[in-house]
Amino acid sequence: MVVLDVTSDSGTLHVITNLRTLELDDLLIATRGNRLALIGHLLLGVPDDVVHDLLHSAHARHQALVRAAALDYGAFYLDHPQKTPSTMIRLLIPFLAWATTSHCTVDSTLQKPLTACPVSSELNTPKLRGRFLHITDVHPDRYYSQGSSTDEDDACHWGQGSAGLFGAERTDCDSPITLVNATFQWINDNLKDSIDFIVWTGDSARHDNDELIPRTEEQVIELNELLVTKFVEVFGKDDNINDTDPTNDFTIPIVPNFGNNDILPHNIFTQGPNRWTKAFSHVWRKFIPEEQRHSFERGGWFFVEVIPNQLAVFSLNTLYFFNSNTAADGCADRSEPGYEQFEWLRIQLQFIRQRGMKAILTGHVPPARTESKQSWDETCWQKYTLWLQQYRDVIVGGLYGHMNIDHFMLQDSKQIDMKLITGEVEPAGKSNDFSVQSSAEYLTELRIGWSKLPGKEAHNGDLNVKRQKSEHERFLEEIGGEWGERYSATLVSASVVPNYYPTLRVFEYNTTGVEGVAVPGFEETKNRDKHSKKHQSTKPKPPSKSQPPGPAYSPQSLSLLGYTQYFANLTRINAAFSSNRTSPGSPFTFELEYDTRNDTVYGLSDLTMRNYIHLAARIGSHKPRSDDLDDLDDLSVTKKNKHKKKKHHKKRKAINKVWFAFVNRAFVGAKDEETLRDQFGFADN
Repeated sequence: MVVLDVTSDSGTLHVITNLRTLELDDLLIATRGNRLALIGHLLLGVPDDVVHDLLHSAHARHQALVRAAALDYGAFYLDHPQKTPSTMIRLLIPFLAWATTSHCTVDSTLQKPLTACPVSSELNTPKLRGRFLHITDVHPDRYYSQGSSTDEDDACHWGQGSAGLFGAERTDCDSPITLVNATFQWINDNLKDSIDFIVWTGDSARHDNDELIPRTEEQVIELNELLVTKFVEVFGKDDNINDTDPTNDFTIPIVPNFGNNDILPHNIFTQGPNRWTKAFSHVWRKFIPEEQRHSFERGGWFFVEVIPNQLAVFSLNTLYFFNSNTAADGCADRSEPGYEQFEWLRIQLQFIRQRGMKAILTGHVPPARTESKQSWDETCWQKYTLWLQQYRDVIVGGLYGHMNIDHFMLQDSKQIDMKLITGEVEPAGKSNDFSVQSSAEYLTELRIGWSKLPGKEAHNGDLNVKRQKSEHERFLEEIGGEWGERYSATLVSASVVPNYYPTLRVFEYNTTGVEGVAVPGFEETKNRDKHSKKHQSTKPKPPSKSQPPGPAYSPQSLSLLGYTQYFANLTRINAAFSSNRTSPGSPFTFELEYDTRNDTVYGLSDLTMRNYIHLAARIGSHKPRSDDLDDLDDLSVTKKNKHKKKKHHKKRKAINKVWFAFVNRAFVGAKDEETLRDQFGFADN
């Protein structure tokens, strides 16, 4: 038996490393300093055989605590290499390799994901299906009243009007509980057994849009608990009645996220720990890995290894980046929670890289940025774009919600300004108005930006071979090489709340070679100058020059192959219910809007970067190629309205059908032809 006296500012911890009698429970609430001291003593003062017994024979709960301590020390080492003894560096690297690897021989304290480890057939672990669900902005409202007024002041709570049973499409009303129940029933019937994990990007409470019924903290929490209950009903395990581990309640991982309406007052999220991080650490206790609850309470960020040792989904707290959050002030100052979150993300992505894993970044508010509008503080946008660029070998993609419109955006690494990142200069202010009314202006500004993308690839028949080669080489140079690594993409899904039509998105990803792949360990840095006192920059390290392009750029394991967009046509559904009240069963269903895998308009063979650059350039083109031209009268605006009697118009000029499809899909096909023509000027295109 070995006893260590670990002294810290909060007293002395007696750590007994005798296998099953190990006393580490106090570390659940221990300070970071305690954990640093513990790991330091373990590495420097304990014989190797005792450390081995500690790591491989202790209770799984204790292993998780020691793992958290190791990661804390690893973060300290990355930030302060000059303060780390050389003997510690030698011992730290293999220890971190253990600490950051999920071991199949012990009971994990993490949320139980689909495993990529060899398992016994008795466990009946499901195979990867290569699909996952993105659901966002549900906004349930217990005060919604069928038949009430949809006027803004009434909010579907008061008066007489057209509010339908399953929601009031194309209005600012929130989701009735009937829509929430029907949505999860459809997920149960159609997706439950065909997806590997769920990305849930926030706004799970109603808006504060009724002065007569102001929101309360209790209501916000209760509505979020309602959605947790719905996930339990569909994806909860049937055999965990006596299981005391709250993170072992689901058949697949579910990764939640803070929305700007999941707090009170909305948008305002103060530096953590605060009452909301503490409250949601309980509401989301079934989702947050135990060893990350400290960082979650600190700032509302965490990640889940949805495929152990292979793929992690990061839940970013974008409210610290959000321009509308007056309690935060960007990401340049070390005192700001946005700065701290990016440092945490940098360290975690470095560990992910060293373990040979990949990562999906998720959040609520997307990094929208056009000529006049911006949702994030500029310093946060700058850091995010830099992080995407430097970890382009690791990051699969970014998935967001909040804006209620289906679209994508590109981040251009050539717009990175290190003086903005370090706070040497102040960014210029832009509007953060992303209301439904301003969405047309925003989409138009996106298009204007894309019209300035690097020149098209040379494929015109009238160019000679030498000129074609020169044009092609210049194009590749401008987009960052063969894989388009100058850019990164962010995908924004439309919402469940029916500002247009309720929407769900199901992604497909490449699972080839995922199962059973060996995970590389840490590599010790050679020839480190232990006498160097140079301050370590917080700028992340780029991938090594020998590293192949990442899954967002080159088709490979875990690359996103495409997505299927589903919508619920509430106009038809509500009408069907009203005319057929006495019939059993519900007419509610989600149906296919479009599938990028076989969509002839977008023509995306997969969701890698070159395809998105090409699509954005086609959308931005005011002189589109001939196969991107069509006449507006010949276009089917939407399947939902195809049976409407067509109005007669004068012959219009041919339009860019890719741009038309982009804005039509942005509003989930809920806007008619005349509205789109008036807002976007297709007749003059």
